[in-house]
This record gives sequence, structure tokens and C-alpha cells, in this order.
Amino acid sequence: MRVAKANGDVTRPVRISVMRRRMLRAAVLPAAYAMLPSAWASVAEIASARVWPAQDYTRVILETPSPLTHRMLMLKDPDRLVLDLDNAEMSGAIAAALTHAQQRDPYLSGIRVGQQPGHALRLVLDLKGDVNPQIFALAPVAEYGYRLVIDIYPVTPPDPLMALLASEAKKREAQKPAPDKAPHPSRHAAPPKPEMRPVTIALDPGHGGEDPGAIGRRGTREKDVVLAIGRRLQKILDAEPNMRAMLTRDDDYFVPLAQRVQKARRVNADLFISIHADAFRESRARGSSVFALSDRGATSAAAKWLAQKENAADLIGGVNLDVKDPLVARTLLDLSQTAQINDSLKVGRYMLHELQEINALHKGIVEQAGFAVLKAPDIPSILVETAFISNPDEEQKLRDPRQQRKFAESMADGVRRYFAQNPALARA
Repeated sequence: MRVAKANGDVTRPVRISVMRRRMLRAAVLPAAYAMLPSAWASVAEIASARVWPAQDYTRVILETPSPLTHRMLMLKDPDRLVLDLDNAEMSGAIAAALTHAQQRDPYLSGIRVGQQPGHALRLVLDLKGDVNPQIFALAPVAEYGYRLVIDIYPVTPPDPLMALLASEAKKREAQKPAPDKAPHPSRHAAPPKPEMRPVTIALDPGHGGEDPGAIGRRGTREKDVVLAIGRRLQKILDAEPNMRAMLTRDDDYFVPLAQRVQKARRVNADLFISIHADAFRESRARGSSVFALSDRGATSAAAKWLAQKENAADLIGGVNLDVKDPLVARTLLDLSQTAQINDSLKVGRYMLHELQEINALHKGIVEQAGFAVLKAPDIPSILVETAFISNPDEEQKLRDPRQQRKFAESMADGVRRYFAQNPALARA
């Protein structure tokens, strides 16, 4: 560089040491950046936006290559949620996809997007009534970048027990004889006995929403096939006169692992079955598997790896870690679960016996590991890996509706055999 004097004379070139250049840059650059307009700051381009509507809650997700700074405001008359994002931009295509009204969404009537001066982005979520929103950020995981999550919960959450009772009442109403065929009560008839409730089975289709689970070579998503099998199994069990089934998720949305356990306990479930489709890096791996909880470590390296993979679902699906529910903490404690584990191993053996009639078994024993979703201390709980979605032949089975029904029928047979030998406690 050349240094100019005040009188205009130019001296010979002067060499400045590397250290002095660094000192000069450290002193000058921060002040220079401070004088730049805010518009020159790094602008985050919204890479994708997704909406997951469900009866439990609606989730809106904005994904970016860098974290977002946000401010949220709730407004009334009409009800709406306003979200301002600093230094953010959204393409017209993504905005158009996001603003498309979700006709079946129980909580959102629409989303509006507007670009504000100074690279500020405003989202207005038009609401269908009072809601309890939660907003939180997620760090990059799996194939996802930074995510800003807006969960729209109803003020009064749906009660799985009330939903199950309503379904049971509808089922009884359909089974009533026609009025002209109903028997006439006798004056000397005995008083009606207290009605005993049927055996309750909680069915837990794994993954959902942001978390697709394993994906086969043909693009088959685990979350889709296990939901299809779960729905078929629910219909089969509901047709039994002494049984009823509930789904921890009945659509394509994510349910945190602890909430799956909570839902089962809320309906006083007698059995919990988590339904999955396995995957491995080698496509030749095949066969059905059944897992139970272990309080002494995994029975094999594969069982330990699988438990770690399934327990990571909360990271991928997205859980608000700022919400600290003591009930959740108590539910997930490793309590004295000896009786629960013993009963889980029993039902697991019945399940394996039935599954081997329609598919090869990956292992002929019930394996054990520390699955978070199996930690209800008072409910026998198993996790069924129906087949390997990473195996081309078994992926085709999982895609086939007839094979899905066979899997469901086999699991139903396993349930029947377990309760035939181990009757649930009769509760009114």
C-alpha cells in the first residue's frame, strides 16, 4: 500500500506487518459493519414450509439454512396469530403453497404471507377460535436444516378416553335390536348387572408428520404403512365383542413418545402395541421381530441400535423441550417394572408365533432394549417390527393392502391368544 502525506507527496511503498494488518482490521471492521444498514445483514431464505393438520393439534414448520429471529403476537376480532421474522424472505411458490387454505384443518382457516420493509417477513395465521400456541426452534438433524415450529393446540385438548367412550357408545347403538324386535322386560327380571368394560388395546403407529421413519428403495415411507396396518388392526379388534382399540395417532402427524404412553394410560389400556417397519443398511436383512422393554440393557447389539434409532424420533419429529410436565417425567421413570416386562414377554411370544405364519422371523425370540415408548409402568407393552422396509421383497409386502391385512390379522390373533391365557382385570 502507499501512504499519502498531507502536501500530496507520495512516499515510497511501506510494508505493514501481518500482525499490524490484523490489528487494523480488528479495529476498523466492526465499526464499519455497525454503520451498514440492516438490509445488508444476512437474509435467511425460507427453504420450505409445511403444515400438518390433525385433531390433536396443527403444526406449521418453516425450514431455513440459518436460525430465524421471531416475534409472536396474538390478536382478537378476528382471532389470528401474527409472526414476524427478521431478515427473512420467502419465494412466491412457497408462499402460495403455504397460504393454500387447509379445508380439513380444525384450527386454521388460512395463512397469509407478506414481505415487510427491511427484509422482514410477516405470517398471519387466521384461527378458527381460541387456541394455545407454542413456538420453538429446532437445530439441524437428519436431512432437516434449522426449523421454526409453530404448534397450534386447542385450549381444551381432545380427551382420548372420551373419544373412546363415544366410539363405544356408537358401537353399542349399532348393535341394538330394532324397536319392534326388542324383548319386553319382565316384572320379575333381575336388576341389570354393572356393565364390565371390554379389554382395551392401545395401538401406536410409529413416526408420523415430520418424521417419516425408514424409507424403502421404492420410496415407501414407514409412517404410511404402519398407519395403514394400525387402522386395519383397530377394525379387527373393534369387531370383537369384548375388545376395543384406540390409535395414538389416526392421521399423518407427529406424536412425541411420552404422549403416546400418556394416551395409552389415559384410556386405561390393558395392552400397548407399537407398530413399525424395520430397516437396515444391508437389503438382505428380512423378517418380523417383536421387542419388549429391558431394565438391564439390550439383549443384542441390534436391539440396542434399534432402540436408539426409535428413541431419536422425538429429535426428528420435533419436541418442545421447554415444556416440563412432571407427569411425563414420572411416566418415563424406570420404575419397578418386573411384572410389566414379564407380561410383555408373554404377549410378545404369542405375537411371534402368529407372525411366523405369514412372514419369516428375523429372530425367534422376543428381544429387549430400552425403548422409551414401552415404559408405561402398568401396561404390558411390545414393539412389533412387521417387516424390513429396506428389503425389496418385504417392502412390496408392506405396500400391498392384502399383506397389510395379513399382518393385522396375525397381530389380532396374538392379542386374542394372550388374553385367552392371561385375562385382564375386569373393571367397570
